[in-house]
Amino acid sequence: MGKTYDRIDGRLREFIEAQPLFFTATAPLADTGTINLSPKGLTGSFAVLDELTVGYLDFAGSNAETIAHLRENGRITLMWCAFQGPPNIVRVHGRGEPVFRDDPRWGELVSRFPDIDDSLHGLRAIIVVHAELIRDSCGYAVPYLSYDEDRDLHARRFAREDDESLSAYFEKKDHIASSIDGLPGLPLPLPPMPNASV
Repeated sequence: MGKTYDRIDGRLREFIEAQPLFFTATAPLADTGTINLSPKGLTGSFAVLDELTVGYLDFAGSNAETIAHLRENGRITLMWCAFQGPPNIVRVHGRGEPVFRDDPRWGELVSRFPDIDDSLHGLRAIIVVHAELIRDSCGYAVPYLSYDEDRDLHARRFAREDDESLSAYFEKKDHIASSIDGLPGLPLPLPPMPNASV
């Protein structure tokens, strides 16, 4: 029932790009470490960068587990489910890295997300994932769910922050500069937001 793909293109790419929600999973190397699983949304915050590379925008939040795990070991799995139409689950297993605001690749990467106003969400990193294994499976037990619209709460909360206040917000949180397990997380103070145009 499952199929392995050599690249992200055609119907597979169309399916991934059409989903309003996906999930990311990461873990530290230590066998006692905390596994992290996160839902990701906001229309326009995900992009297929090429046939073997995807990326998504990492916005302000109360922890930085994905960033910490990627900085330690790079392992990540992304998953999409069909909540409408034919049943399907797609997983991209690969190696990821957080690209921070002061990285020379920032301008080119952020330009790949033209539908997101990066001043509204406390954008702190771009997660780039290089696919090593791309598979789908049946998804027969995934329920039908309807998508109504994106919530506007994240933008309303973080649009009022500037670089200095956002950095201060992060510094007050227990699991931003370091993970739950004490791994290095988001480097602070947060570099200023560079000009997004290229």
